[in-house]
Amino acid sequence: MGNIHASSPGAAPPPPLHPPPTLLTPTPEEKKSENGEAATDNPGTMEDLHKKCKDVFPVMFEGGKFMLNKGLSNHFQVSHTINFSTLQPPGYRFGATFVGTQQVSPSEAYPVMLGDIDPSGNLNANIIHQVSPHLRAKFVAQIQQSKWQATQLTMDWRGSDFTSSLTLGSIDIINGSGVAVMHYLQQVTKKLALGTELAYQYGSQVPGGHIAVHSIAGRYTSDNFTASGTLGGAGIHLCYFQKATEQLQFGVELETSLRMQESVASMAYQLEIPKANTVFRGTLDSNWTVGAVMEKKLMPLPFTLALSAMINHPKNQFKLGCGFIIG
Repeated sequence: MGNIHASSPGAAPPPPLHPPPTLLTPTPEEKKSENGEAATDNPGTMEDLHKKCKDVFPVMFEGGKFMLNKGLSNHFQVSHTINFSTLQPPGYRFGATFVGTQQVSPSEAYPVMLGDIDPSGNLNANIIHQVSPHLRAKFVAQIQQSKWQATQLTMDWRGSDFTSSLTLGSIDIINGSGVAVMHYLQQVTKKLALGTELAYQYGSQVPGGHIAVHSIAGRYTSDNFTASGTLGGAGIHLCYFQKATEQLQFGVELETSLRMQESVASMAYQLEIPKANTVFRGTLDSNWTVGAVMEKKLMPLPFTLALSAMINHPKNQFKLGCGFIIG
């Protein structure tokens, strides 16, 4: 529950051909303890607890997509996306990304501002800034049909071997509603991290006026696999990531909802063929949904061809997508 999403009556923006760029967690220099053993490092955030497994799963889409990325400078980039779909109204979206000059690490610079908007004024915006060496702030806003649908503010405090976070979502003082989520993740050993989460929601739409859900989480990281899990009042979420070779990776996920009394198991793979500049991702779940995405870079030109397919056998549903990326 690290992110807070609000449903909106308007059509949701189409999923991107590529997931939005993820800011890497600053990794402190490895410290040595008095006995010469490597000290534990910062474990990252609870939001990224299952990230390695999630990254293996394909991001499937339907219809046709055309995306043009243009870098205007070392700090500013714009994108143009045209979507053709039978499930959603076709449309155009304009995106922009700005990366500041505050260099935190070789892979990170702040502040970061990114967002996209369509001709109707539907806007998704993110602002991320490293306020201090230990404190990072993130603000997310969503506007649909000229109305604020969701706002979210997250503050992450990163210590040498722990991360504590506070997220406030859609706080409405007038109507008395909102969501607050608190996270704490501790690196117990070099391979084991344990954490806890407390989510609190209040408002007139909540039965009883307010509700609180507590969860515990853990992650074990080895040289070629990562196992993570979350257990709480809402349900169980287990993930397993395996790096078979440099080109082949696997991910397995199990999600159980105690309230709905149902479970869904999924498995996925990612296969990279460097000589062909091609990446395959596929998935299969217990609902008999099969999906795959292929991305082919058309070197030496800065073009990428993406093909997506998904079929659900019991429901007799089939979706096919084709995308073309420039830049």
